[in-house]
Amino acid sequence: MQRRCISAMLSEQPPWLDRWFSLRMSLKAHRLSLRARLRAGDLTLLRRGTWARDAILLFCTIRNEIERIDWFLRHYRGLGVDHFIFIDNASTDGTGELLRAQPDATLYTTAASYKAARFGQDWITALMDRHGHRHWCLVVDADELLIYPHWPARPLPALTAWLTREDLPVLPALLLELYPKGALGAAACPPGADPLAVLEWFDAGNYTIRHKPLLDTLLIQGGPRARMFFTQTPERAPTLTKLPLIRWRRGYAWANSTHSILPRGLNRVYSRDGGEGISGALLHTKFLPTIRKKSAIEKQRGEHFGNAPIFDAYYDALAAGPRLWTPASTRFEGWQQLEELGLMSRGGWA
Repeated sequence: MQRRCISAMLSEQPPWLDRWFSLRMSLKAHRLSLRARLRAGDLTLLRRGTWARDAILLFCTIRNEIERIDWFLRHYRGLGVDHFIFIDNASTDGTGELLRAQPDATLYTTAASYKAARFGQDWITALMDRHGHRHWCLVVDADELLIYPHWPARPLPALTAWLTREDLPVLPALLLELYPKGALGAAACPPGADPLAVLEWFDAGNYTIRHKPLLDTLLIQGGPRARMFFTQTPERAPTLTKLPLIRWRRGYAWANSTHSILPRGLNRVYSRDGGEGISGALLHTKFLPTIRKKSAIEKQRGEHFGNAPIFDAYYDALAAGPRLWTPASTRFEGWQQLEELGLMSRGGWA
């Protein structure tokens, strides 16, 4: 995706319109910041940890992720995360108890509606304002594992130091959806095991990319869910653009999950002259064996999408255990492979 000339797809617009968009989004940022402060009242602090002034923090809203949380912690500790700040949204499988016992974690809890909190982003924004000001922060879901160029050899402090020197406050990433070769739910993945041992495959080339002028962001769609479940409504396919690593400033606000942020200038993470900016990938481990049971539960809860009836068929299809693999699928081999495919770029970080 990085090797395409982004400037060729940018919408031509007069300067006055760009200024108008900036004003509108500035007002929206103020509203969202106020909303986040109000929704912070949903949260109860269960455990408060400590961290240094230069610590790299990770923020995550979580619910019933006992099967993947051990590997999640192992992965991000290995990358160089200093402290985790979790919001446990009424887990019932032991996730909350496990997190409360972690020495490098702060734990909040809430039984309030995830959907009513803008799918958790009001809570995340409030806690990032409270704890993350001037810190480099990761914001990821429990089923997302960040990788970036040189990641096995260069930990996060090396990356954030380089981003700081280059005056780059955000690292963008493609949400890369991994899946097994067999039917969903057929292969076992015990709690604590590496999910990539089961989820070995991805789609290498069926992606679309569009520029959205209002937020000055890119919209990437595609992957296995788009081709399997949204062929009739491609505009409803999941957004794969993510901004998982950011140097936070109080007053920022997530506009649409972690797909876009305000002020809108932070979304300008692409090169306008045909060059390559640095980017990573979020390995999406959604399709572990528990996906079938979880899909039925989430359909009933109706907490994840704004128009739940549209997605009923999607949840039903996942619960049936389809096979996402095709002869065109590509086995995942590492970040160099993604760079060769144009799905990741080291930019100037040689």
